[in-house]
Order: sequence, then structure tokens, then C-alpha cells
Amino acid sequence: MAEASELLIRDPDTRDEAAWRRLWSGYVDFYNADVHEVVTARTWERILDPDIPVLARLAERSGSVLGFTVSVLHPSTWTIQPTCYLEDLFVAPEARGHGIGRTLIDDLLSIADHKGWERLYWHTQATNQKARQLYDRYAEADGFVRYRLSTRGYAQRGNNERSPIG
Repeated sequence: MAEASELLIRDPDTRDEAAWRRLWSGYVDFYNADVHEVVTARTWERILDPDIPVLARLAERSGSVLGFTVSVLHPSTWTIQPTCYLEDLFVAPEARGHGIGRTLIDDLLSIADHKGWERLYWHTQATNQKARQLYDRYAEADGFVRYRLSTRGYAQRGNNERSPIG
């Protein structure tokens, strides 16, 4: 397989929906997640909407889309300049090991530098050793633990004892 230097990293357009959905499905399956079709469709709409601070980048070689990032740009209470949350990064299994993930992260860092973003951050499962080998080349894990709570119906459920829900 060709080296990552031959990759084209670019913004998606409407013609890329099928390729992105194929990769998105692989990403969701990798994490054993269940993302409803309405959410997937809305995510794609957000990616294409220039008024929504969701940024996607595609890695393409020889006309085939092999990987993507989806990021969310947001203000921070800790910095003046915007912060970029790299929410999703995925490379097709058959294309791994050729620097595509690294090239996608480097692309975001280049955009961050050009646009004056203060910080780029992401998280992954502690057990995702292959990804962590790449990520550890950029930064050390910061020791924070992520908590995620579904807020839908939270008030109606009560949860006076603060037991885990959702």
C-alpha cells in the first residue's frame, strides 16, 4: 500500500455521504454502539452545514475514502481562543498501519494553528491500545475520568440515591 504522504485530506461534500456512512458504520460497530439512523443523518447534515461548528475531514487515496475525523469547535472557560474536541476518528481496518490516523490528526493540528485554536483534545477507550500508541506520540493521557449521563427523563426518574442510570 502507498504511504500516507500520498493521501488527500479534505472537507467532505454531498457526494461523500455513502463513503462516510460506510466508515461511520464501521466506527459505531467498533465501539459496539447503537446510533440511530436519525442521529447519523443529522450528524451528516451538521457536517455539511457551515453554520454549525462541526468539522469533518476525510482521508482519500485513489478516489477511495479510507478514514475520517469529526470534531466540534467550542468556546472554553479555560482559554480565550476556541477549543477543538476531536469526537470521532476512524480508519478503515484494511487501511490501518499506514499513517492515515496520524495524518488526520496532523491535519487538525495544522488547521488549529492556521485558525488560532487554543487546544485540541480527544478521548478513547482505555483498552484501545492501538489508538493509544498513536495518541501517546502527541500527548500524555491527562488522568481525567469521563462521566457521561443521559439527561433525557432524568428529572422524572428522580435518582435521589445517585445510583448509576443510563
